[in-house]
Amino acid sequence: MTKAAGPGNRARRGSDDRRPTMTDIARLAGVSQSSVSLVLNEMSGARISPETQAKVWDAAHKIGYKLPGLRHLPVKDPDKERDKIAFIVDEISTSPHPVVSFDGARDYAFEQGFLVCAHATRSNPELEEAVLRSVLHDTSIVGVIYATIFTRKVKLPAALKDVPTVLLNCYADPRKHMAVVPGEVAGGFAATNYLTSLGHRRIGFINGEPWMDAAIDRLKGYKQALATADIAFDESLVRDGDWLPLRGYEAALELLALDNRPSAIFCGNDLMAIGVMEAAAEMGLSVPGDLSVMGYDDQELARYTHPPLSTLVLPNYEMGQKAAELLIDMAVHGKALKPMTMKIDGPLVPRSSTAPLSKVQMVRPLRDAGE
Repeated sequence: MTKAAGPGNRARRGSDDRRPTMTDIARLAGVSQSSVSLVLNEMSGARISPETQAKVWDAAHKIGYKLPGLRHLPVKDPDKERDKIAFIVDEISTSPHPVVSFDGARDYAFEQGFLVCAHATRSNPELEEAVLRSVLHDTSIVGVIYATIFTRKVKLPAALKDVPTVLLNCYADPRKHMAVVPGEVAGGFAATNYLTSLGHRRIGFINGEPWMDAAIDRLKGYKQALATADIAFDESLVRDGDWLPLRGYEAALELLALDNRPSAIFCGNDLMAIGVMEAAAEMGLSVPGDLSVMGYDDQELARYTHPPLSTLVLPNYEMGQKAAELLIDMAVHGKALKPMTMKIDGPLVPRSSTAPLSKVQMVRPLRDAGE
């Protein structure tokens, strides 16, 4: 994934042009990425069953994954060692996304002989200033990955002006900084396009908070996919959400009460999709028999809903890897990279919550299953 990938250029996992990742192992073993990390790093105290551990190791061997290890570290002069990358993020404990991005950066950097040190600023200017002072006085730091918990525009601190820096999940003024962000337009397109490929034409969309970059871009992708399938955009099928299950539930009740209700609902994240499935069950509708439900993010819980949730991966791990790769290229190998915003796409994960449009749905769009 070394370049932006638009709707017509899907990024593929497991392809021969890159090394296997923990994400690949998680998918093959059918477990969470956090479980894979705990098993492969042999973390003490982790309550992972022997069966799960065996699945993880078996999947790792099958795809040829090699855990970063001390054998990869080059021998350096301890008096002249510069072997650390500062990972500065506004928040890391309230969401799994920045943690996974940190994992990607840490794993790639460690293979190259570098350690990644995390600093959470909590969006506190004084704390960020203190972190920057500490980082800039540490002569072992080769550069900085400056990250945010949700995708947004930032103003790079003046203190980092002359420090090799890569922005992660955020961006600044165009053509001034190297940035790595998720391909949200492509993601919205892929999810909606998948539903249209199943024959659905009335596709509801429960988005996130409308002011957020992720929500704005996923809506663009939704509209583009409808246009590609020659389906007119219907504003009555779109609802703004807040990323939480309750709003997904409430918005689904509104959409499913329409005279010509949708046969599929695409949600801006997995949590709202869970709310949609709850609303469908309350109305006596089966998923996917009466309603297909599509999520976004591929959080661990998406595997354990009833039925398991079709979703689209938010490629946090790969984004972290790419940020570390770019930073090392600039700060260590001296590559003069042209400043740009690089977009990384995530793959679609079809599960049992989506199905082809049935003949009953095409002929009889009912308000509820009892009509």
